[in-house]
Amino acid sequence: MPIDHFQAQRFGRLEFLAKQAVEGFITGLHKSPYHGFSVEFAEHRAYNTGESTRHIDWKLYGRTDKMFVKRYEEETNLRCNIIIDRSGSMFYPKPSGPDTLSKIQFAIQSAASLIYLMRKQRDAAGLTFFGDSLELSTPAKSSSAHHAYLFHELEKVYNSEEGAEHSAVVETLHQMAEKASKRSLVVIFSDFMDSLFRGEAEQNKLFDALQHMRYNKHEVVLFHLFHKSTEVELVFENRPYTFVDLETKERIKVNPHEIQGQYNLERKKKINEIKLRCRQYGIDWNECNTEDGVEKVLDRFLAKRKRMH
Repeated sequence: MPIDHFQAQRFGRLEFLAKQAVEGFITGLHKSPYHGFSVEFAEHRAYNTGESTRHIDWKLYGRTDKMFVKRYEEETNLRCNIIIDRSGSMFYPKPSGPDTLSKIQFAIQSAASLIYLMRKQRDAAGLTFFGDSLELSTPAKSSSAHHAYLFHELEKVYNSEEGAEHSAVVETLHQMAEKASKRSLVVIFSDFMDSLFRGEAEQNKLFDALQHMRYNKHEVVLFHLFHKSTEVELVFENRPYTFVDLETKERIKVNPHEIQGQYNLERKKKINEIKLRCRQYGIDWNECNTEDGVEKVLDRFLAKRKRMH
């Protein structure tokens, strides 16, 4: 099944402003943390002997008899690095029709939409896939040839049928924090089964990696993917089922109706803990029910970001 490029292209018409200052390489929509001589006045600084007199504020000189240079905020493009988990649990559920997406397909369709959006704004996009290890990592570029390459890589994974046995999300994020040397927007699509929902120790390791990202001045957006009917509400018949972990292949036999109440309490507690830590670390946490569809989830996400500016 090919990526729905028509749906993806729709989001290219929406304005997507980065939440914080990012460093870019060509003039665009986003504020840079660095000062250049371009559009918007920022502040004055003392004139240094020997430099160009072009940006001296002569009116201020007339009032103070001292030379000051105008500094401006540079308008610059965004570098967006999209990171997608390709572990086994992301291939759930198995698509049963054109309107049913697995978590990996949802992530890829969303990534395609964001790449169109970046292209519309002349922003740079990079793509990373990880499973047991870092599988693909491209630099962030804005050329048409680069976008074509990204879609080719997305298509390959979109049409695959099984993922890796393990999700090396912590190792990948540490690598990407160092690899992405410039301030950028890092968007991560995962169900976080191997990290957030495996226990406190694994959760701490993930947040250490996310803090590494934040320490290196990257803005981090997390998309937590889940299939609400079966993974949250446990909508199954009232009988025992054998559930199989798509990564470890571990099996457990249980009647979902017997554990539903306690399971929902524990899950809500865990999600609330995660949300609190994300707020503390300045991380944008987004819960995504794949049954809602890519369009609805991204509309909600982009509307939220627009309100932030």
